[in-house]
Amino acid sequence: MSWETEKKTFYDFIIENNVIGFFDEPLTLKSGRKSYWYVNWRTVAEDVFLLDKVSDFLLSFVKHLNLKPDCFYGVPEGATKLGILTQYKWAFNDKNIKPGMYVLPMGRGKPKDHGELKDKFFLGIPKGKVVLVEDTTTTGSSMLKAIDDLVDNKVNIIAAIGLTNRNEIRDDGNTVEEAIKKKKVQYYAMSNAIDLLPKLNPNSTITNHIKDYFKKYGASDIKF
Repeated sequence: MSWETEKKTFYDFIIENNVIGFFDEPLTLKSGRKSYWYVNWRTVAEDVFLLDKVSDFLLSFVKHLNLKPDCFYGVPEGATKLGILTQYKWAFNDKNIKPGMYVLPMGRGKPKDHGELKDKFFLGIPKGKVVLVEDTTTTGSSMLKAIDDLVDNKVNIIAAIGLTNRNEIRDDGNTVEEAIKKKKVQYYAMSNAIDLLPKLNPNSTITNHIKDYFKKYGASDIKF
């Protein structure tokens, strides 16, 4: 099945599992912005069956992009479990797998105060051609920090993939794609908020709040 066909199934999966939705009152996000809508992959990441499905979607998307990674690495801590599960499945897709061929990397949520640089940030450092994975990108700060940590350790990042892009402009005026491109890494989003939100058919009050939000922070206007 091609990604263009599977993309609709992925969008349906996001909506059916309440990954995206609305608040009755605005909530202050990690970015400091107040929003009437959310993108939250945590509940999915807590369920083995659902996370396995997300991993399959991710592998299909990587195939669609014609990427040939050696390693998947999840941004700590939002995508740690997804990165580990996807790397495990990717490695065992290789029928010739042998000891030493594939690493199972994991990033530390909080760096160690001592030890070698690679041990400071990682419990198993990514090796080879690496696909960096994040669940939700708003301003991309966590992904950008992960890129810096990987580059400092001479890791070759061939792509950065977000499950859902909130399609916002950063305080520096750049989109997430632009900010990551400045790090010489290509960013790809598997889903986008401007496509997802209208599918939820919000009431007129929420719709107006979201339109105002995108006028202030959005990379483009949203159409309902």
